[in-house]
Amino acid sequence: MASAAVKKRNLLLCFDAFGTLFSPKSPVAQQYAQVARQCGITGFTDDELQSHLVAAMKKERRENPNYGKDTGLGASQWWANVSNPVDKAHLMHRFASSEGYNEESGLVPALRAFRRQNSRQRFEKVVIGVVTNSDDRVPSILSSFGLRVSPLRYGTTDESPVPPEEAYDIDFHCMSYDVGVEKPDSRIFEAAELMLGRRVMAKRSGEAPTPAELGSWLKVYVGDEHAKDVVGAANAGWNAVLLDSEGIYTEAEAPSLEDCSARRLDELFAEHAVVKVRSLQGLATWMTGIELGRRHQGVSAAPSRIEQVKTNVMRPVSLCDNMWSWKGWMV
Repeated sequence: MASAAVKKRNLLLCFDAFGTLFSPKSPVAQQYAQVARQCGITGFTDDELQSHLVAAMKKERRENPNYGKDTGLGASQWWANVSNPVDKAHLMHRFASSEGYNEESGLVPALRAFRRQNSRQRFEKVVIGVVTNSDDRVPSILSSFGLRVSPLRYGTTDESPVPPEEAYDIDFHCMSYDVGVEKPDSRIFEAAELMLGRRVMAKRSGEAPTPAELGSWLKVYVGDEHAKDVVGAANAGWNAVLLDSEGIYTEAEAPSLEDCSARRLDELFAEHAVVKVRSLQGLATWMTGIELGRRHQGVSAAPSRIEQVKTNVMRPVSLCDNMWSWKGWMV
């Protein structure tokens, strides 16, 4: 008598944005100074400009929290208030597109590889999302890299039909700007689960999945910060993959993916609550069994600058440093 077929699991795979999918091409203060000088604004040093921006951002955060969302100002005007008198239109375009950011090496082929079905990863459905502490510019930044980005985001009322999963590289966004809380608060991960059930799967199948059905999904979060990404995911009941391109985290914090015996995601997280990888390409290669190319040789990908700024992100940064802690500013 033939054995019953094992029911396939479903996968919700979400990513952090800044430091995981992309990073600034150069320090934020330098980019501001460059635009200011192009506008004919001179007679200042980079340190003086930085001090002005620090003060302006503190003022805006106090008067208009959450990038102006809480007071109705909106993110665009929030940044305009900060950047005055620099060319606002130019700055907004730069920091909402590939003009100001580099994609992680091999980003596009890696994200598309995660949907591939083969004998190693047996998932019935795969939904890919972005969960990030940011204002609302992340979708446009990712689109500028050539990714197919769904218009679905938490808090919107878009009622357009959702195409099959193959139509998009990213199915939805949950940004702290929309949700109202930041990682590691578990509510931002709960918002992603709501997006999965009420928006993505409900539109594809015509009915919302039951809580039991949603609970059976394997939920995985990929990010580069232990305190926000790994801790936040774990507190929300998700599994975590720590992107550790510089190898700065210890094995006690997370074992390396290459040292794990499991060959499928569900097996992997049965052994370890969190694992670390050096690159998105490495994770995609491990999942699919298909070599996507050596690091820094991704197809049509700009050279990643994550390695160049990671040290500055991880160490304490004073307000007088020439290199800003760019993840704290999220410009």
